Amino acid sequence: MAEFRFIDGLSEIAAQYDALVCDAWGVIHNGKKLLPGAADAMMRFRQERGPLVILTNAPKPSDVIPPQLDRLGLPRAAWDAIVTSGDSTRAEIERFLPAPAYRIGPSFDDPLFEGMGIDFTGLEEAAFIVCTGLNDGFTEEPDQYRDLLKAAAARDLPMVCANPDIQVNWGGRLMWCAGAIAQIYDSFGGTIVYGGKPFAPIYRLARAAIDEARGTGGAEPRLLAIGDGLMTDIRGANDAEIDAVLIAGAGGLHEGAADRASVIDKLSRDGLRVAAIMEGLKW
Repeated sequence: MAEFRFIDGLSEIAAQYDALVCDAWGVIHNGKKLLPGAADAMMRFRQERGPLVILTNAPKPSDVIPPQLDRLGLPRAAWDAIVTSGDSTRAEIERFLPAPAYRIGPSFDDPLFEGMGIDFTGLEEAAFIVCTGLNDGFTEEPDQYRDLLKAAAARDLPMVCANPDIQVNWGGRLMWCAGAIAQIYDSFGGTIVYGGKPFAPIYRLARAAIDEARGTGGAEPRLLAIGDGLMTDIRGANDAEIDAVLIAGAGGLHEGAADRASVIDKLSRDGLRVAAIMEGLKW
C-alpha cells in the first residue's frame, strides 16, 4: 500500500509549489459559510508563493462566482482567477448549436446559457441534452430520471454534463449534482460530454489563467491542486499531472468519515495519488 502523508497546514508543503489550483465547494466554503482557516491559507499562499486559481465544477460562467464568494465573506485578495465547469461547458454546447436541446437542471443555472440563443424543446424534438443538475437536487433522486434517460439513450442523444460532481455538501446537507444524472445515462450507453473536473478542458483553462497571473517568462510553475472530491478533484489532478492535496474533514464530502484508515482505503481502492491529506484548508 502506498504511503500517505497527513499534514496540519498548507505551510508544511507550500515551498514546493509556485501556484495553487483550489476547489471551492467543500474546501473554501460549504455553500452557506466559509470554512475555518481557508481564506487565511489562500491569502498566505498568494503572498508567499504565487497565484491561486479557484477551479470549481459550478455549472455557471466564472463571472457569476465572485459576487457569490463576496457574500460569503471571501476577500478578493484570496484569489487571482476563477475557472468554472460552466466556462468549458459553454464551449462544448456551442459545438451542437443551432440544434435544439432538452434541458435538465434548476432555473438558478440560467446564467450558463445567457447570450447563447439555445432553443430548448421537448425530448422528442431535441438533438442533444444539456444537464446542469437535477431539477431539485434536495427533494429529487437521480433514479427518478431513469425512464427519461432510457428514452433519450434509445434516440442516441448526446448529453453535455455541466457538472461532473455526483454530490456536494451544502451546509451539512448532501445535494445531488449533474454527475449523478450522467452516471445513469452512461449505464444506458448514452454519450456524455463533460466540461468540468476531472476532464482535460477545465485544466487547460486553469493553466492558462495561472500563466496570465504569473506573466511571461520564467520556469514552468510547479502546481498544486486542493480538493475534496476523489473522482473529480484528485482524479483530475492525477490525470493532469498536478500534485494534489485531499481535504478529508468537516465541510467536504468526507465529513463524518475522516478517520485516517477510511481515507487511505478510499484513495488506495481508487488508485489515486496525493502529496498530502489535510482535515481542512489551513495555513
